[in-house]
Amino acid sequence: MTTIDYTRADRKRKKKATVTLLTFAILIFLTFIISMNTGFIRLSPSELIQTLFGNGTAQQDLILFEFRLPRIIISILVGASLAVSGCVMQGFSRNALADPGILGINAGAGLAVVLYIAFVPIETTSSVMLLPLLAWVGAGVTATVIYMLAFKKGDGLSPTRLLLTGIAIAAAISAAMIVLVLKLSPEQYNFVAKWMAGSIWGSNWKYVVSVLPFFLILLPYVMYKAKVLNVLNMGDPISFGLGINVERERRLLLAAAVGLAASSVSISGGIGFVGLIAPHLVRRLIGPQHQFLIPGTALVGGLLVLMADTLGRWIIQPSEIPAGIVVACIGAPYFLYLLAKSK
Repeated sequence: MTTIDYTRADRKRKKKATVTLLTFAILIFLTFIISMNTGFIRLSPSELIQTLFGNGTAQQDLILFEFRLPRIIISILVGASLAVSGCVMQGFSRNALADPGILGINAGAGLAVVLYIAFVPIETTSSVMLLPLLAWVGAGVTATVIYMLAFKKGDGLSPTRLLLTGIAIAAAISAAMIVLVLKLSPEQYNFVAKWMAGSIWGSNWKYVVSVLPFFLILLPYVMYKAKVLNVLNMGDPISFGLGINVERERRLLLAAAVGLAASSVSISGGIGFVGLIAPHLVRRLIGPQHQFLIPGTALVGGLLVLMADTLGRWIIQPSEIPAGIVVACIGAPYFLYLLAKSK
């Protein structure tokens, strides 16, 4: 391929990626508008506009600004964080089935959160701010154990060992959580059961504030490491040859992926498969370059969870279906499809 042909192909790829990203952004905006008017109490388009500009009634202000808007923003942040976490894990492990839920990262974060809920009330602002940090600790310990067990000196990090180790650790943590849940009070049990189903339960502004710093710090860091992920995706020998400190970069990227997943799990519970579906979909559309793959994955993940939460609030009004169940209905068949195709 000549230099001119390569430049033309690169320009065409960038244009396609830009159009795809803009399309996903528009879809998020449209779903955002629909979600603001989805619920047991409906707001007409004119009432919605008046409320947004400060001319609504007290009830309309309460519904929109205290209930729906925080929940919508949290859904987008959770979906984007889980999706990018899965994208990073797939990149540095070269495992197409890597996902924070499948690998047990979400389970580790969940165990830390459930332990905290069992002994400390979470109504206070300080307690809410602690949840993402505690979830990060739980997920970090789990990720470290999985990494140590999956890593083999001389062979590196085997994708198959990583997947099987993660599944085994997740099963063990799930068993421990079941034992713990049996010792909770009825109120705590109801809350934890809802949380484990993947419900966007932290639907007010203090939960937005608690998770936003993780997103604003870790997403730019992951974007900064996009070129490193491109190299790691080529395999260890090429990465070493290009001067990459493979193990150091893997640990740093793993810490960032764990932070994104854990902060999301702390306020959304067990929403699985987002980190699996979003990277695969975006990779098919715009290719494997992480400069475009990461922002595209973030947009698709945010769109997926926002749509799932909106559908969950609409299907059986006035009751709700947790977003995690809606996502699982899509993700489980897709995971089986990927598992059947993988070698």
